[in-house]
Amino acid sequence: MFRDSRALAAVVRGLAESFRGDGVTAVCAIESRGFLLGAAVAVELGVGFVPVRKREGIFPGAKVTRCSDPDYRGLRQELRLQRAAVGSGDRLLLVDDWIGTGSQAATVRSMVEECGGHWAGCAVIVDQTTPALRAGLGVRSIVTAAELPAWSGRS
Repeated sequence: MFRDSRALAAVVRGLAESFRGDGVTAVCAIESRGFLLGAAVAVELGVGFVPVRKREGIFPGAKVTRCSDPDYRGLRQELRLQRAAVGSGDRLLLVDDWIGTGSQAATVRSMVEECGGHWAGCAVIVDQTTPALRAGLGVRSIVTAAELPAWSGRS
């Protein structure tokens, strides 16, 4: 998908479309595939981009730092958000490729809210959450994991 410009453009439009007109003032995303999609969706919506970094890497300024609950692999991620990137009137949309347990999304939501921002929801390509989690995080997806064709493991 990332190599095919038409497919990538269609995915970016699809992610943006479900939140167009919802008052989103910025898109946030977790590195690394989230950065690619999130920045593109921010451009599509005509708003700014707020990066959420994982533990490693340079990230200047005052930050909010949280450790997520375990993800689908049982790993906790330390996530960092620059405080100055989120204002009290901001309404942030989280963009990612796939949401499973929602642990990182819930962590980002708490960080955004601590900075005074408001949560718009999550735009993802694939949603593998439960109905309750989907509703609680405001997940809108292009497809659900159940809609994907079975993968044989062969190319």
